[in-house]
Amino acid sequence: MGGFSKSLTGRVILRVDEVEKGLLVSLADQVCEFVTPEPRENADPLAAIVGIDMDAEFPDDPAMARLFPDAYPDDPEAALDFRRFTQRSLQETKLAHARTVLQSLSKSGEKITLGSGDIPSWLGFLNDARLAIGTRIEITEDNHEELADLPEDDPRHGMFHVYDWLTYLQESLVQLLLP
Repeated sequence: MGGFSKSLTGRVILRVDEVEKGLLVSLADQVCEFVTPEPRENADPLAAIVGIDMDAEFPDDPAMARLFPDAYPDDPEAALDFRRFTQRSLQETKLAHARTVLQSLSKSGEKITLGSGDIPSWLGFLNDARLAIGTRIEITEDNHEELADLPEDDPRHGMFHVYDWLTYLQESLVQLLLP
């Protein structure tokens, strides 16, 4: 299980086995489903064209709230206004990142080669998947070791290890980008 690396020609590659690739495909599919904006019936056509979501509201789902936090936590009215103007665009960006990852995975075998334009999407996807999983398992700096030592029969056990692997992948990709 290796992270991202550079080939001799300087291309960014990720080598994965069949299980790891399947997991990445599943996670990307889930992110797509999770962040896809809901269609709005009777939406103002002009607002839809420019990406304004007049029905936007703070998400009830903690993972969705983590992916789309309030811009103004101390001012609910300003936060809602900001959300109306940005949330749909943010959702579409996250969706595009996950779709780019799916496209990379579908045209590759065990060696995934990223084009320079794919790297921001992979970073965005890895971050989104980590945030959603981390929120679901309620990971914090204070309980990281506790979660790492969970017994195998704890439902969070597997998700923690997926979270940890995604963290490793993200870190290995970021390290390649550093001078």
